Amino acid sequence: MKSLLAVTVATLLAACSEQPQDVSTTTNDKADHSEKLSEIRSVANQGPFKANWESLKEYEIPTWYQDAKFGIFIHWGVYSVPSHNGEWYPRKMYLSDTEEFAYQQEKHGPLTEFGYKDFIPQFTAEKFDADKWLEVVKDSGAKYIVPVAEHHDGFSMYDNSYSRWDAVEMGPKRDVIAELKTAANKADIYFGLSSHRAENWWFFEGGREVPSDVQDDAYRDLYGPAVSRETSEAGETPPTQEFLDDWLLRTVEIVDKYQPDLIWFDWWMASEPFHQHVKEFTSYFYNKGSKWDDMPALNYKDLGEFRSFPPGSAVLDIERGQMSDTYEYFWQTDTSVSKTSWGYVTNPSYRDANSLVDDLIDIVSKNGSMLLNIGPKPDGTIPQPEIDLLAEIGSWLKLNGEAIYNTRPWVTFGEGSTVVIDGTNSNDAEAHRKDFNSSDIRFTQNGDALYATVMAWPEDRDELTIRSINSENYPDEVTSVTMLGHDGELSYSQTENGLTVTLPDSSPSPFAQVIKITK
Repeated sequence: MKSLLAVTVATLLAACSEQPQDVSTTTNDKADHSEKLSEIRSVANQGPFKANWESLKEYEIPTWYQDAKFGIFIHWGVYSVPSHNGEWYPRKMYLSDTEEFAYQQEKHGPLTEFGYKDFIPQFTAEKFDADKWLEVVKDSGAKYIVPVAEHHDGFSMYDNSYSRWDAVEMGPKRDVIAELKTAANKADIYFGLSSHRAENWWFFEGGREVPSDVQDDAYRDLYGPAVSRETSEAGETPPTQEFLDDWLLRTVEIVDKYQPDLIWFDWWMASEPFHQHVKEFTSYFYNKGSKWDDMPALNYKDLGEFRSFPPGSAVLDIERGQMSDTYEYFWQTDTSVSKTSWGYVTNPSYRDANSLVDDLIDIVSKNGSMLLNIGPKPDGTIPQPEIDLLAEIGSWLKLNGEAIYNTRPWVTFGEGSTVVIDGTNSNDAEAHRKDFNSSDIRFTQNGDALYATVMAWPEDRDELTIRSINSENYPDEVTSVTMLGHDGELSYSQTENGLTVTLPDSSPSPFAQVIKITK
């Protein structure tokens, strides 16, 4: 039966209507999922992997992921309807000391009469076309996508067997994730999913402190326990066994239904109460994936006390930040085209394509991949400025992708004056970044080819000396130097102290330039 909670027929009918706020039945009877949980734990311990860290350390990050280098994150959900200050609006609209709290009531009235659930009928997705989305992704040069399966708000974008609050029963009344999976397969794009379910434990806590629909148990299966985040993170009100089991059931379901190549987790599942369930899920996912055409991967955050995976057992993800040096294990940055939000907002402030390309180059040189987010509108269209940004990146990759795709780090990631702040334990590093300049060069390699990517065109000189290509780092004799997008070879001189290259009269592309060196 479809629900974590046993529900009456009347409740189900109301949930499937365009007015979920009319649901009045309190659903407290707990469904018995012991058999399914037992099955999950059996699979987690009878394959190549077992549900313990020592076993999971044997995992090897798949080649497809290390070759792909660039993916598109997609934050799309009910939060796109209010489109005000981003995807955390559902939480902040219930916190009495926030601008969102005042804005919500001024625009929609008391929270007892119009709560977050009442945005769902406006989430229509009438113009959503998965194939068109994948055309945009292809044009960007990205090799994988990661749409959000469920955000902190508790509304699932897929056919969720454990909740009535999903895009199949309400709002779009379509399995958005299934449609994107089909379109990705047709476009030959790897398909991932993100789960932010863990944060639902405390996400709507503000609704407990003010008169609101969060206090109505009829909607507990959407708003979650709404426990204090402060006391939860202090270990005083940890997630219950029931909540943790529900997290495991939901996450396993998206694996079984959609066979994603990648699962992206937000940070709170890395907190200590989740650790046993995380080990069980990871082993289940890897054991299932070991039978697929391509081994899947999993992302996790490392934020001080929130860390669940030993290095190499999954792929570390840094939100809006980067590494300051090459990392031993393949890793990922997730960032957004918008400076201030992940979901759709009506007043976005966008980054420019040049800075995004520069960050991609820097990340790849340090053994990483970039997952770049877009935020579609509630009608299912992608904002044109975001399409244009992705197309600019795609144009650069069409010319210079040889220095990105399928490459691996060189003996040093690069040289130059710009300092990249290590964002491993912070998501604020992006705020402190400086624009790269013509002294900054990043390196990648593929077979006999070494790529030196100059981050900005040297306007004041016609020669460039690459100091890192010296006798210690590059003992071989250089036989050819070219610039991608420029016809013919470049003149050069090689000494023990570096490689000096004569530059073309003009740059072949508007952003960074790639010098290809072969031996």
